[in-house]
Amino acid sequence: MAKQNSPSLIQVVKQVAEQQHSQLSEIEKNKTVLFQLQAKFQELEKEMGSIVLETKTTEREIYLQDDAIEVTKHHCENLEAEVRALYSENLKLRLDAETVQEEFEMSFARNNEYREKIKAHKYLFWEMESKMPVMIELAKKKAIVQELKTKKEELMCDLQNPEGSVVKQVQEEITLLQREITTLKKFINNKRDLLEEERKMHAKLRKEIEVQNKRYDAILKRLHCQLNKVHSNKRQWHWNIQQLEKRAAELRKCLGVAALQSSM
Repeated sequence: MAKQNSPSLIQVVKQVAEQQHSQLSEIEKNKTVLFQLQAKFQELEKEMGSIVLETKTTEREIYLQDDAIEVTKHHCENLEAEVRALYSENLKLRLDAETVQEEFEMSFARNNEYREKIKAHKYLFWEMESKMPVMIELAKKKAIVQELKTKKEELMCDLQNPEGSVVKQVQEEITLLQREITTLKKFINNKRDLLEEERKMHAKLRKEIEVQNKRYDAILKRLHCQLNKVHSNKRQWHWNIQQLEKRAAELRKCLGVAALQSSM
């Protein structure tokens, strides 16, 4: 029986040895697979870390873009408010310019009316002066003086008269005429003074009119400069708004791409 059991025992040991060998082979295979799975798991962990980091970066960029969009939106609102304020100011300046233009036209019309009145006054003054009794009298006196000069020339021929009565008469008449001429000279001087005062008054009024015209010209130039500046600022703000709208569209496009990547 010992001989019969020996082969079976050997077979059992042999089978056990084969089983252990196959188990060892299976263990080695499992170790290899385990190592491969561990390496794959580490790679997946690295990829997961990269994806998490990229996700955090994307989220941070989205937050920053949201903040930039809010800032841009607030800036656009401020620009819209400024544009509305500038439009109101521009409208006010336009109304002021129209008012100044109307005042200038009214003043110019008044100045023209005053010039016409001055011309009419001068013509009327000259006409009245020519019809004044004093001027008529002056013309008469000039005629008398001329007549006396003629008589004087005639009397010069009579100066050889020994009686001398003609000379005395002529001297008396000359004295009388000299007094009348002196009176007329005084009247003419007074009239000249009045004309000089009138001329000074006209010159003063002319200077005042020139000052007013220069003042209105300066106001119109200043208003034109302000209007040009407002138009230039309006064009610049319009360009800035367009650039901000383009930037906002680009940011929205980036947000759409980021959202699509996050969903994937």
